[in-house]
Amino acid sequence: MNQVQRRGPIARFFVGLWDAMNFTRRLIFNLVFFTLLFIILAAIGSGDRSEPLLERTTLVIAPEGRLVEQFSADQATRALMKAMGSKAGEIQLRDVVRTLDKAGEDKRIERVVLQLDRLSGGGMASRREIAAAVARVRAGGKEVIAFSEGMDQSNYLIAAEADEIYLDPMGGLLLEGLGRYRQYYREGLQDKLGVDVHLFKVGEFKSAAEPYVLDAASPESKEADLYWMNDLWQRFLADVGRARKQDPAVIAADINLLPEGIAAVNGDLAEYALQHKLVDGLKTREQVQDELVERGVADADAEGGFRRVSMEGYLTHLNTARKLSPDRRPKVAVVVAAGSITGGDQPPGTIGGDSTSALLRQARDDDEVKSVVLRVNSPGGEVFASEQIRREVVALQAAGKPVVVSMGDLAASGGYWISMNADRIYADASTISGSIGIFGMIPTIPRALDKIGIHTDGVGTTPLAGAFDISRPLDPAVGQVIQSVIDKGYRDFIGKVADARGKPVDGVDEIARGRVWSGAQAKDRGLVDELGDLKSAIVDAAKRVELGEGDYAVTYVEKTGTPFQQWFAGFAEGRMGSLLLRDSDLARGLVARALPATQADLKLLEDAITPAAGVPVKALAYCFCALE
Repeated sequence: MNQVQRRGPIARFFVGLWDAMNFTRRLIFNLVFFTLLFIILAAIGSGDRSEPLLERTTLVIAPEGRLVEQFSADQATRALMKAMGSKAGEIQLRDVVRTLDKAGEDKRIERVVLQLDRLSGGGMASRREIAAAVARVRAGGKEVIAFSEGMDQSNYLIAAEADEIYLDPMGGLLLEGLGRYRQYYREGLQDKLGVDVHLFKVGEFKSAAEPYVLDAASPESKEADLYWMNDLWQRFLADVGRARKQDPAVIAADINLLPEGIAAVNGDLAEYALQHKLVDGLKTREQVQDELVERGVADADAEGGFRRVSMEGYLTHLNTARKLSPDRRPKVAVVVAAGSITGGDQPPGTIGGDSTSALLRQARDDDEVKSVVLRVNSPGGEVFASEQIRREVVALQAAGKPVVVSMGDLAASGGYWISMNADRIYADASTISGSIGIFGMIPTIPRALDKIGIHTDGVGTTPLAGAFDISRPLDPAVGQVIQSVIDKGYRDFIGKVADARGKPVDGVDEIARGRVWSGAQAKDRGLVDELGDLKSAIVDAAKRVELGEGDYAVTYVEKTGTPFQQWFAGFAEGRMGSLLLRDSDLARGLVARALPATQADLKLLEDAITPAAGVPVKALAYCFCALE
């Protein structure tokens, strides 16, 4: 008699019920699994099929989502999200620029239409890079039309380059200037919660951690921020003025008198934009579509009634053509370093000390890669992880492969650390850079514990034993140790900058001390070599290995793997998996939506109290200086 037969009838019933439940569970799991797999493969497969691109086609660029340097989700996850009807995702800057540049050369594309209302994220340098690509389309003799139902000033910087701008009569467009405001937590943390945050830093302008110890921005922080922000704002006015053939001073004066100006048109924002020559006409979407039918080729089956191709559809054509004719020329590799810098292996869209270093090593070991462009868009982060990446840049150069840095919207603090050894550094004039400084933080909570009747006591074999326990008050001797570590980190930082940039240490210290600069200001101070975009950096990297125009191909070195492998490995812990599989955290979600900067601030504090083994505090080279 076997074990099941020896059990009683009740036991056998429950065993059978359990087996049935297991079978049902496995069946449901397999059905869901293969359904998802089918959706993914169908979505990916359908991406390779496209209608022929006909003559006199209008390219419609209407991105929906956040502008990024690099996707944070793999191809399969993006395809699944699309198949499930999700539109608000991520748009790579390189894809927008590539679409415009290829369209400018493509005889089948008759004109370009820009609809930018749902494009978010990114900074001024990214917008200027897209605007420059729009200008190149126009310079090639092709018409560019922009239409909006309501546009912010960051997207207007792009739209201003169009031949014609139309705004919905019920829409709005306001230019307001640049502002940077943060939340400050000293009273809430220290007075109300009893959490004492001890800040150790070098540089009076290193303001990233001020919110934890102050109730308002320091005078030094305000002085430095206003200096670089004014530079960016004057450049914005100059760019818009040039594109719209207006005096920048007049545009600025109109903004200063905005309340009176809006009142004069009875609150009609669209009429205000028209009267002040920010747009060329007020038209509904249907009226603009009728105009495009008249100028182009009518197509009753197409959206809007005219022959068109979307940016996504046009990229599919370009990618299909690339697959059919692989490029065997020598390669200039682009490695993207976007996001905060943290230790270990990190996913795309962020920078990991191990993972980004591995990409640079991959470029070093690839015989087809002759030179490398490091595209940096980062506020910085952990010092050690930044140093790991800097060492890989030096190793590439030692292997005979030049490295050119292209700075995006932001390459500050740790973002500058990983850039400083490049053979050449390019930045947009509106890039935010500098912030050369170090800080560390330790919160202590004995007062918070005292509020609920908890007290810490004990003994140690030395005065320092247990001194880093956050439930105990911070011993001044421990504070001295930490400040010495931070001082040493700052000396390392400015010493490496001085060595990399061929400057005296004292000279670097004068322009460092945590101070933020615009790209143009950084160039004036020798922190940046040239003003230019990613394309400029790629051309430079090619010339350094004697490759002229047409002699090389550009390849992006990124994490590889089949789309399914990437999706399956990251699904459960990825953003989509979190939404589908985990309980939502309502409070954190509301904070993230209403006060995204607060969430970032609190995450930095959380990371700061988990230093690596063997060090008393995690040294950070971080800058809260993005403008989005």
